[in-house]
Amino acid sequence: MKVVSIVGARPQLVKLGAVAKAFAGTDHRHVVVHTGQHYDPELSDVFFTEFGIPEPDFHLGIGSGSHGAQTGAMLAAIDPILDAEQPDWVLVYGDTNSTIAGALSAVKQHLPVAHLEAGLRSFNRRMPEEHNRVLTDHCADLLLAPTEEALRHLTNEGLGARAVNVGDVMVDVCFQTRDSVLADGTRPQLPAEVDPAAPFLVATLHRAENTDDPELLAALVESMTGLPIPVVLLAHPRLQAKADQYGLKLTQGSLFAAKPLPYRDLVAAVLASSGVVTDSGGLQKEAYLLGRVCTTLRTETEWVETIEEGWNVLVPRPDRLSVEDWHATATRPAPAQRPGAPYGDGKAGQAVVATLEAHLPRR
Repeated sequence: MKVVSIVGARPQLVKLGAVAKAFAGTDHRHVVVHTGQHYDPELSDVFFTEFGIPEPDFHLGIGSGSHGAQTGAMLAAIDPILDAEQPDWVLVYGDTNSTIAGALSAVKQHLPVAHLEAGLRSFNRRMPEEHNRVLTDHCADLLLAPTEEALRHLTNEGLGARAVNVGDVMVDVCFQTRDSVLADGTRPQLPAEVDPAAPFLVATLHRAENTDDPELLAALVESMTGLPIPVVLLAHPRLQAKADQYGLKLTQGSLFAAKPLPYRDLVAAVLASSGVVTDSGGLQKEAYLLGRVCTTLRTETEWVETIEEGWNVLVPRPDRLSVEDWHATATRPAPAQRPGAPYGDGKAGQAVVATLEAHLPRR
């Protein structure tokens, strides 16, 4: 069996780590296409080293651009690769422009498509990611769902016959990394002003709905600068560019900006922290898996399981809360009950390979 994986953004590279590890113990051929959607080495190339993933077979170097320009450039570059490789499966990951470009290129060439992390829904059609994931699900041949909730969404959309719950590959990577960090005592890489032995929060902020409006972005930044404990803001290039454009300082008050961390260092930082403030989908779930409370700066979440028992709360506009309520929410203690296991047992990568084998199309 030959499988072509198409990836391009940081979360996809983390997921690829689990899938590549599962393929490594088989006779199958696994070809990796890296679109270059995240072209900063700290958001892309470093992950291949960190997870022991072989260098991509194809690196397209697409880079940034508008959604249409970026997706179109990816399509033009992916088409001849798939035409030459003729894989048994084209495996696409998550909900980025790389996802939809890979899926469209494959279906136009009548190549079977499997979508990893299928069935997630925010039900917010203003999110580009929501369009990408819905369109990909509806054109894919095999839907690899991470949870029972995702499976229900797919069934409700008439796609249940194509769907299998394989668990979440992020659990594989997160737990393996957590165990390694704890075993060797990896210290979190924090700004010099932040004491890793004292309470602090880890924060990320990058979604267009939060960063494209200068007044909203200023309000979100200000809400974090006034928190009673330090906040380490891992500043995605998109956020830094918008802050520079709007004249916002990302290091002020309790807020200390830092560069994005490699995955291992991110896990170490979250483990050392008191909690997380984010608008990221992936970091919400990682906080949950690592037993740290999360405050999500969005109106909805795809990971509804994290909301249960108070591990995650949605606060889209902290500036509209009283200062006391916002501080109490962001710095709240962890619930007494430990997180459950709605995302699987940490063996999703193996389940992905087995499911692709079991559903291998006849060609």
